[in-house]
Amino acid sequence: MSRTALRICPLCEATCGLTLTVEGTRVTGARGDRDDVFSQGFICPKGASFGEVDGDPDRLTAPLVRRNGVLEQASWDEAFDLVAARLRPLVEEYGANAVGVVLGNPNVHTMAGALYPPVLLGGLRTRNLFTASTLDQMPKHVSSGLLFGDPFAIPVPDLDRTDHLLLLGANPLESNGSLCTAPDFPGRLKALRRRGGTLTVVDPRRTRTAKLADRHVAPRPGTDALLLAALTHVLFEEKLTSLGDLAEQVDGLSEVRDAVREFTPEAAGAACGLDPDEIRTLARELAAAPSAAVYGRIGSCTVEHGTLASWFVDVLNILTGNLDRPGGALFPLSATDKAPHPPGPGKGFAIGRWHSRVGGHAEAKSELPIAALAEEIETPGEGQIRALLVSAANPVLSAPDGDRLDRALAGLDFMVSVDPYLNETSRHADVVLPPPPPSQSAHFDFAFNTFAVRNQVRYTRAAVPLAEGRLDECEIHARLVLAATGMHGAPADAVDALVVERTLGKAVADPHAAVYGQDPKALAARLTGENGPEQRLDMMLRLGPYGDGFGADPDGLTLERVLDHPHGIDLGPLRPRLAQVVRTRSGRVELLPGPIADDLPRLRAALDERPAGLVLVGRRHLRSNNSWLHNIPSLNGGSNRCTLHVHPEDAARLGLADGDPVRVKADGGEVAAPVEITDAVRAGVVSLPHGWGHSRPGTRLGVAAEQPGVNVNQLLDGSRLDPLSGTAVLNGFPVELVALR
Repeated sequence: MSRTALRICPLCEATCGLTLTVEGTRVTGARGDRDDVFSQGFICPKGASFGEVDGDPDRLTAPLVRRNGVLEQASWDEAFDLVAARLRPLVEEYGANAVGVVLGNPNVHTMAGALYPPVLLGGLRTRNLFTASTLDQMPKHVSSGLLFGDPFAIPVPDLDRTDHLLLLGANPLESNGSLCTAPDFPGRLKALRRRGGTLTVVDPRRTRTAKLADRHVAPRPGTDALLLAALTHVLFEEKLTSLGDLAEQVDGLSEVRDAVREFTPEAAGAACGLDPDEIRTLARELAAAPSAAVYGRIGSCTVEHGTLASWFVDVLNILTGNLDRPGGALFPLSATDKAPHPPGPGKGFAIGRWHSRVGGHAEAKSELPIAALAEEIETPGEGQIRALLVSAANPVLSAPDGDRLDRALAGLDFMVSVDPYLNETSRHADVVLPPPPPSQSAHFDFAFNTFAVRNQVRYTRAAVPLAEGRLDECEIHARLVLAATGMHGAPADAVDALVVERTLGKAVADPHAAVYGQDPKALAARLTGENGPEQRLDMMLRLGPYGDGFGADPDGLTLERVLDHPHGIDLGPLRPRLAQVVRTRSGRVELLPGPIADDLPRLRAALDERPAGLVLVGRRHLRSNNSWLHNIPSLNGGSNRCTLHVHPEDAARLGLADGDPVRVKADGGEVAAPVEITDAVRAGVVSLPHGWGHSRPGTRLGVAAEQPGVNVNQLLDGSRLDPLSGTAVLNGFPVELVALR
């Protein structure tokens, strides 16, 4: 007999509400939840495939441990016993930095991935942290940290009220949005145009999003920062700046004006491959719009000037008076954010508080560039990484030079992987801890609600009971924390109890908190929930900006109230709150921070640079998410193929025909892929999608292995980085094509 259950989709950043059809313990269908307060019934092909993802037969169902060089099935106790027995001696002999931690993108798509890695890192005290951020959005964290004093203070475009959206390096019709949580992003863009607004897309490819736009601008890849600098120049040159109320909160206006003097439309246009008049038109339209928002994503981040491009995005929002106002770019306020404090100076933000041991790469947001991971494992000496804890990450495919990293992982003394699959990275682990399918896990979007285009709160419990012999994902992470930090054998809920104790202890000592001066033990006793993770969620909701303050506001949020609203609670549109957000040492927006000013000469030098040949950019597919979903039959095929897009002019010049195999060569190596001739890419640009390359032995990805594709990141050796953020340059790098016949 079938039944229905609600579940928030964890497969991309849109966080759409789903209605699942469940027969027994098997998910047999998924449709959009029409009553969901945020997504209102929208669903994409990934969400529609939820049952297939959930029931993938290649998912691991029990832990694996390495015995005599072979991974074999084991009990949970055996797996955690081995972690404790092997990891702690390495720490005691070689120190905390002998352990590296790698966190992949899927961590922010689960409750467990949000709640437990911070506890793990706090217990390990290693400085060797690597995450997917330095393959994606770290430039935005760094620029926001320098501007506002908080690397998580990232404004998002007010999609539902803006009159003009200038979108760079983003393709939300394929990606569903990123650092801008917006179910039905395509519908919101169409609504913008229906109400008379303007959509301008800047992208070297004519993407599905670009086809929807009023204006598509196709610059040379990697020149976003130059284009944005020229737009800034025009605003000053033509006296189009209008900060409005922001003027009283911003320092450094004249310094920015002086810094962009050389970035004229003529100079930048020549470097970008754009008409100077087109650049002036873009600036004038932006300034003239009743409200406007500039939004840049991965295509403007994973380039040589990614942090500068991210900084210029907010500079333009500020100069046009569109930061922190309806219709512009605003700061969301999640239900589990900290309750707002009175405005004033903060601790500020700095990069380079320490550097990597081998390459001397600067820390950013307590992370080191993942491109440096292999050298930190390979290079002997004090601080060498000898053990690795990998959670929901596959850097052999996602990081530069996977071949080198593949070899490095094989040389580790010990490795643990939390992963549902035996993939290109987890195949090296000594212990693999597989979480259950998503239907068997509760879900709350701690990360993505902080980037949502509308404030709301939603929580769904597990749609299907845990299968016999499985551990809840939160318990897996909690037991890993205990085993890795010297507390092996303690009950898993001890981790949650410790976090509750520490959090409430800080809250009652905060004179601005609603619970100031109260007894933390008495507060802890009032928490509700079926388990430790739910009690932590209840605590965060109560202490948060909409919370009941443990009784201080009887109409405030609690876990029980959220559970009483299974389709979510709408908390209203985004509201101006810049004064509460800014935590620089000055207490003001610092428009030209020192590290940004120091990097601008590098951008000025780029005015004279021109590519000598072809350059490569990546691309996203709607039915994929990095390397995750290639093992799902319904999400393969069609346009979701690993082909090299080549412009007809370049194909003719090189004598290439559609379907021809071609070797692509670059700094780090070479790969072979079939040619797909299309004018959707600008001449001089080729495109290969990210996340493929499922051809290594020792994995258990049967469907993916049938159409493995090639790993585009094997073209890189890891030396190309944005210096401020340590982010790998994955777009706009030179390549050479050689026909294979």
